[in-house]
Amino acid sequence: MPEQLEERVANLEAEVALLKNKVESNSSSIPWWEQIAGTFADNSAYDEAMRLGREYRDSLRPSSIQASDE
Repeated sequence: MPEQLEERVANLEAEVALLKNKVESNSSSIPWWEQIAGTFADNSAYDEAMRLGREYRDSLRPSSIQASDE
């Protein structure tokens, strides 16, 4: 049984080393938000999702606040 555990730990350590290497090789000095900037430019589905989200958030506001916004 201890041999199985040692083998499993060795396999996990090898997998973690591979994942660390993959993450380190994919990292760049450019922040993630700059890497994805413009991803949704001129995308009507994104614009619609943002509109619907805004409508939903507005629907959660008390009516007195909604009336003053209009």
